[in-house]
Amino acid sequence: MITIKSPQEIETMRQAGKILKRIFDKLRRYISAGLSTQEIDNYAAKLILDENVSAAFKGYKGFPACVCTSINEEVVHGIPSERQIKLGDIISLDLGIGYKGYFVDSAITMPVSEIDSRLEKLVKVTEECLYQGIKQVRINKRLGDISSEVQKHAEANGYSVVRQFVGHGIGRNLQEEPEVPNYGEPNQGIDLKEGMVLAIEPMINMGSWEVEILENGWTVRTKDKLPSAHFEHTVAITQKGPEVLT
Repeated sequence: MITIKSPQEIETMRQAGKILKRIFDKLRRYISAGLSTQEIDNYAAKLILDENVSAAFKGYKGFPACVCTSINEEVVHGIPSERQIKLGDIISLDLGIGYKGYFVDSAITMPVSEIDSRLEKLVKVTEECLYQGIKQVRINKRLGDISSEVQKHAEANGYSVVRQFVGHGIGRNLQEEPEVPNYGEPNQGIDLKEGMVLAIEPMINMGSWEVEILENGWTVRTKDKLPSAHFEHTVAITQKGPEVLT
């Protein structure tokens, strides 16, 4: 069932979003070549503890860490390990927190120092895809308007959109209805209404849209081993338009 949040509930999620943004700001400054993804997760765990919030992902359906760390051809759900990030890599960090009974969720893809121009463009366009989708988060729009704008911008730049994994509603649960695909047709799907809160998260591949799940049961990577990027915000639908909470 799709839930409509009250102004008080959205205010709680707004406060949670501010906390998550602070955590991401510190993670951005922390990332450097030579760090292991386990060290990144350890630092994220410390930041979450310092903010007196909970790690939404840890233990969720058995996921073993606080933050998903996905490198280069890894799309989402990378499990932190002793693997070190290197100069020229891109790394996606996906992190959610719980605060006063509500959840917010966000993701970024960032360069590890200097990256080549092809990767730079992929990261830039993927973030643009997110904001193209967010522009459609308005009363009287439809869910497909978000999906189609993300797909249109990705494909106009020569990229493909992951189909197996999608965005979602969010609130008292980390994942709620509706699913928010990053592909589809405009003017299709449910009507968007004030009080809905959506986690919009384009996952954009340099090559084919096809992906596979590794033997660990979590990490998703591109089948053709070409790079992928991922951005996400938690967004509320208000009378004034979309409000990015994270």
